[in-house]
Amino acid sequence: MKTSVIRKAHFNAAHRLNNPAWDSETNKRVFGKCNNDNYHGHNYNLFVKITGDINPDTGYVFDLGILSNLIKKHIEEPFDHRNLNLDTVEFKDLNPTAENIALVIYNKLRAQIDTAYDIKITLYETENNFVEYPAS
Repeated sequence: MKTSVIRKAHFNAAHRLNNPAWDSETNKRVFGKCNNDNYHGHNYNLFVKITGDINPDTGYVFDLGILSNLIKKHIEEPFDHRNLNLDTVEFKDLNPTAENIALVIYNKLRAQIDTAYDIKITLYETENNFVEYPAS
C-alpha cells in the first residue's frame, strides 16, 4: 500500500505578473496590483509530498533529510529573497504565477527524485491562495 510523506519549506520572493505581448492597460486589467511596475512579494509556503512504498529495511517511504536537502539546494537557495522575474533563469520568459512557480518546482524536483515515487507540489502564495501540481 502506498504511503505519503510531506516536507514543508518556506521562501520569500518578489515577482510581477506581466504578459509582454499585451499593452500596459491589458496587463493592469488582468493582473491588477500583481502587475505593479516595482514588483511585489510573497512569503511562500511549500509542501512537497512524496508517495511510494515503505522500504522494509528503513521503514521510510523517502528519507526526509534527503528531501530537505533537495528542496534547499534546488528551490530555497535559488528562489529565496530573489526577484523571480529578474534573478532567475526559470522565469526569464515565463510569467511567475503561483501555477507556473509550482510547475517549475515540480520539474526541478522531479529531475532529482526517482520516478518510482509520485510527487505533488502544494504552494501557498497567501494564506488563502494556493496551487497544487499535478492536480487531483
